Amino acid sequence: MAKRALILTVVMLGIAPGVVAQTSPLKPREASAQMPTNGAASPLSSVQQDVPYSTLGDHSLMLDIYQPSEQSSAPRPAVVLIHGGGWTSFDKATMHTMGMFLARCGFVAFAVDYRLMHGNENLWPAQLDDVQRAVRWIRANAAKYRVDPDHIGAFGHSAGAQLAALLGMEETRDNSDAALAKYSSRVQAVVEVSGPTDFTTHRDADDDAFLATFFGGDYAQRSKVWQDASPVFHVSKNVSPFLIMHGTQDADVPIAQSQELADKLREAGASVKFVTVEDAHTFQTPEARKRLALETQAFFTQYLRPGDLK
Repeated sequence: MAKRALILTVVMLGIAPGVVAQTSPLKPREASAQMPTNGAASPLSSVQQDVPYSTLGDHSLMLDIYQPSEQSSAPRPAVVLIHGGGWTSFDKATMHTMGMFLARCGFVAFAVDYRLMHGNENLWPAQLDDVQRAVRWIRANAAKYRVDPDHIGAFGHSAGAQLAALLGMEETRDNSDAALAKYSSRVQAVVEVSGPTDFTTHRDADDDAFLATFFGGDYAQRSKVWQDASPVFHVSKNVSPFLIMHGTQDADVPIAQSQELADKLREAGASVKFVTVEDAHTFQTPEARKRLALETQAFFTQYLRPGDLK
């Protein structure tokens, strides 16, 4: 995969016609400016912005909460939305459209920030620890936000897809926080879009240089870390159900990455649906965006069952 795949923006995913930002990692300021900002909520849903879920030193990690406007006394299923950006850029605001869409569909959506790598700061697995903490925080606060803690899914694109995949495969890596120790970080369903799944293959010199920094050493030195960060090394029959989507024209993360994950999930006897679309890494066409939205809605409805919880 090209180096720019590791630092490419998350796609804006929503219902048609929707908006997709085509960005270049070489112009991060312009790319960020093209991302939709947090606007007023639709009459069909409401949003609560910048809710802290973790404090690290003097820095708070935030999430945005998208809720159906018609609140029921019964708990609703939840979806954690994880942005892309190569673990180095962008934030939860890029998941605004998908958050609104899922809220209209009856889910409580949580778009989360996580620590971004800067130089030698916030190296892996800081990002995994943060999104796992976010899931546990949601479960700890399930009653407050009318969430069913046993019906939580994860949606991620690009770098966010790698994190979402691991949420459906592994239990909490760092469970040292006593306040959240009793809560699981595993989710019950995963939508993985255009994500890298195997860091041990399809690499070039630029990838190796970036990943050697991100993982704290090159593959020869830190092979276990590289493998532990790769979802394909965590496949088993007992992982959560997966919907994997990837563009056939993706020049940034090879579609072979998604194919490898889908094949291994099938071989293990896990539940997986692999959908390809005739589009690029960021799903630019209205048809591709609509397909993604409808597939995501149907998948989460099947496995998180919002209709049973109204």
